Amino acid sequence: MPDKPPVTLELIWEHDLVFGGKSGDARVTLDSAGAAGPSPMQALAFGLAGCMAMDLVHILKKGRHDFRGLRADLVGGRADAEPRRFTHIELRYTITGSVPGEVVQRGIDLSREKYCSVWHSMRQDIEFTVTFTVSSGD
Repeated sequence: MPDKPPVTLELIWEHDLVFGGKSGDARVTLDSAGAAGPSPMQALAFGLAGCMAMDLVHILKKGRHDFRGLRADLVGGRADAEPRRFTHIELRYTITGSVPGEVVQRGIDLSREKYCSVWHSMRQDIEFTVTFTVSSGD
């Protein structure tokens, strides 16, 4: 399998603590205050929740389950002192469809242990809890 190309981006200061960024065709505004766009910590949390969610959707669709929706809710606790890094993260997925719980759990485990490059790029001493519920959506 060929190597993934490196991630490259450009980040330009706009004003105050607001930066405009682009990577390929994707654009983002980062704002320390979280007003004009996500703060860097919010962007990291979006990245983690999104990475695992994309893995999970891929696994569920590949398994041909009656999967109709996914919602992710994340709460990240931060250290009181600098650097105010994540110390614990709680991620909860709500799956809509008729998907067996053990299949969802296996997808979460595969994402966390093997596939999610965002999680594997973060400090592994972060307390990280992932839970889920499955709803028929009826």
